[in-house]
Amino acid sequence: MSDIMHTLEAVMKRAIVAAFAVMLTMGTNAQSNSLDELTAHRAQARAVEAVIWGMPIVNYDLMLQEMLTKTPGKVNQVIYWGKPLDWKNQTLTPNPDTLYLMAFLNTKDAGPIVIEIPPAGAAGSLNANIVNAWQQPLEDAGLLGVDKGAGVKLVMLPPGFTGQVPAGFEPLQPNTFGSYALFRSNMKSHGDADVANSIAYGKQIKIYPISQASSPPQTVFTDVKDVVFDSTIRYDDSFFVNLHRAVQSEPWLPRDRAMIDQLRAIGIEKGKAFAPDAKVKQALAAGIVEARAWMAAKYDAGLPPFFEGTHWTVPAHPDLLKAAAAEFEEPDAYPVDWRGITYTYAYIGIKRLGAGQFYLINIKDRDGQSYDGATTYRLHVPPDVPVEQYWSLTAYDRDTHALIKNVDRASRASNNANVNRNADGSVDLYLGPKPPAGQEANWIPTDPARKFELMFRLYGPKQELFAKSWKLPDVERFATTVGGATK
Repeated sequence: MSDIMHTLEAVMKRAIVAAFAVMLTMGTNAQSNSLDELTAHRAQARAVEAVIWGMPIVNYDLMLQEMLTKTPGKVNQVIYWGKPLDWKNQTLTPNPDTLYLMAFLNTKDAGPIVIEIPPAGAAGSLNANIVNAWQQPLEDAGLLGVDKGAGVKLVMLPPGFTGQVPAGFEPLQPNTFGSYALFRSNMKSHGDADVANSIAYGKQIKIYPISQASSPPQTVFTDVKDVVFDSTIRYDDSFFVNLHRAVQSEPWLPRDRAMIDQLRAIGIEKGKAFAPDAKVKQALAAGIVEARAWMAAKYDAGLPPFFEGTHWTVPAHPDLLKAAAAEFEEPDAYPVDWRGITYTYAYIGIKRLGAGQFYLINIKDRDGQSYDGATTYRLHVPPDVPVEQYWSLTAYDRDTHALIKNVDRASRASNNANVNRNADGSVDLYLGPKPPAGQEANWIPTDPARKFELMFRLYGPKQELFAKSWKLPDVERFATTVGGATK
């Protein structure tokens, strides 16, 4: 049984014992139950729900705070990584085979903000996703987005905005002051010239207030490639500091008003400082441990398979994908649990998943075992992968869901000229602490002291993928021979 399951089991046992004790006391002498004791049980339960409910906006705030405290970048500007990502980018499950640019936007003081996407062409192309502060998908843009590569001027509107949007601009209504845009500037290869071209094309993005649309100011770009940018989820009391900041800065969405009293019980209330006393701090500490154990166990149990008979799964639970596509406006559905779980290992929402990109997650090998960084594995990628752009395989730390620290590279991709192909066009990729003999070009290093997980990306996926006429097989342990012994 995994450490996660042991932790969950311990948490559940404590909860059952506590609940049984409360029932016994209530049954024998209800008057002996103090209000303080009952309040403490209530606070822990509400802390658990606050963590699950608040995960996407805390995830967003962690990235925003990293930008504000670790880099010169500012809101309504653009930060970018001036090379393919390495382990210093500790965001959740990022893509090392494209150039990343990010913009954190806020309309509270500046009013409507324009995101201008350049046309695709010989100079380059983008895959862009825009979300609100809750990471709810608003629009996809770029070569495979709403503009189909023609370029577009999107306008983020403040909550309650009733003014006119000028012709030529496409309005988006986040319903939050804060929003976020992730731009992936596509690379033809990992070569220096192609990387430079990708950066130059990405810098054609423009961010400016619509009030200055007649003469837009120059967009500020800040290269953060050498910054240790760590937005992994903090499972400690700082989580509630992030959540409190988000509650103060953003309006209540009507669907979430039931959380107002829930959060007040743990010291988070709009317009008031966050200053929990010792008892509430104890409840928060126990609550986040319980929430983490539950979400991790649900993730470890697995998402629905994409290819039947394999451990390649859909990127998020179908209930969440359906709700996000409906902008969370379904009258009888609001999958907060699956949303919370998803944003423990990922960030950004995609409006039309499968149009511009598609993801496959894998946390278990062919035998149903978790991946061990001390073991060598092989993935056979069949020929004719159904993509218009490229495919890639990336390894992540199983506990943090970020790139494995202190390794030279995290992925292998079809847009990397160094990857060797078999005679039939298929590719064999290897993962482990050391490359098998002669396989350095197709090897993804792992940390022998850490578990890991995988993501297979398909950019510009074709219909054959969804028709399942092409299938990605499971990852298998790779037997190597050392000194006559098979390992």
